[in-house]
Amino acid sequence: MHCEGLVMRYGTTLAVDGLSFEAHRGQVLAILGPNGAGKTSTVEALEGYRKPESGTLRILGLDPQRHHAELRARIGVMLQRAGVYPVMSARQVLRLFASYYRDPEDPEDLLALLGLSEVARTPWKRLSGGEQQRLSLALALVGRPEVVFLDEPTAGVDPEGRIAIRSVLQGLRERSVAVVLTTHELAEAEKVADQVIIMAQGTARARGTVDELRRSFARALIQFRTAIQIDESALAAALGIPAGGVARTPGGDYEVLLPPSADLVSRLAAWLQEHGVELTSLSTGEGTLEDLYMEVLAGVGQSGSSAVAAAEPATK
Repeated sequence: MHCEGLVMRYGTTLAVDGLSFEAHRGQVLAILGPNGAGKTSTVEALEGYRKPESGTLRILGLDPQRHHAELRARIGVMLQRAGVYPVMSARQVLRLFASYYRDPEDPEDLLALLGLSEVARTPWKRLSGGEQQRLSLALALVGRPEVVFLDEPTAGVDPEGRIAIRSVLQGLRERSVAVVLTTHELAEAEKVADQVIIMAQGTARARGTVDELRRSFARALIQFRTAIQIDESALAAALGIPAGGVARTPGGDYEVLLPPSADLVSRLAAWLQEHGVELTSLSTGEGTLEDLYMEVLAGVGQSGSSAVAAAEPATK
């Protein structure tokens, strides 16, 4: 998959501004960004549903606009809100979609793979949100696609369902399928993505593997999470560091902005124990993908995001 110089505009609003990237077979590319960053416009152009103002797009070597009919049989698209007849059961809708392809996956195999066998006879409208998401993924896969586009695949999905979806993504890698997913769930992207693009205001602000992006945010720190909120200033004083040396992240973790050492970790644990605070997680070293994401957004600000969000079309 090749995207070079993609420009998407809605009236006077520039939604995507010269975006370029490649996605390869056997890899998962995650496109991250706030609402209005241009993710939906980018993916819809790649799928052939939106005509770009300019730029070169190739999916499996074909132009998604000029060869849309040919590509439609070779790509799978998972929508956040699938266009499914609400009274059809999971099995019925999968069988219907399978009938559109020459060599489809066995619907029963897909139901089992995504943990839907027990609700196979349940109408779409009575499925839980997570079950609907998993069925939407099954519909994207039923035609044995070579390229798959996934929109928020784990939104509303329970832990068991997330594990099933990760297993499916690994299976797609092994079959040399190219996967492009958009998500707001950064922790999930960190688990499943081979390559990541962070978009803001229509452009790619950071890109690379998860490890490369985490190293780009390299800063020595201790990061931990507690069962209750703590007094950062009191902890900083106990550790003998300035008041701003302990900070709470937007995700709810706490950071000690000092190079980690055994003595520092020991004093941190002692303070938490003394104050009856349960420690639920602890890590040292590089920042997370969420840290980098928040720093990227802080660097570009949010000016323009709301305007693009208003202009950008809703997910299909």
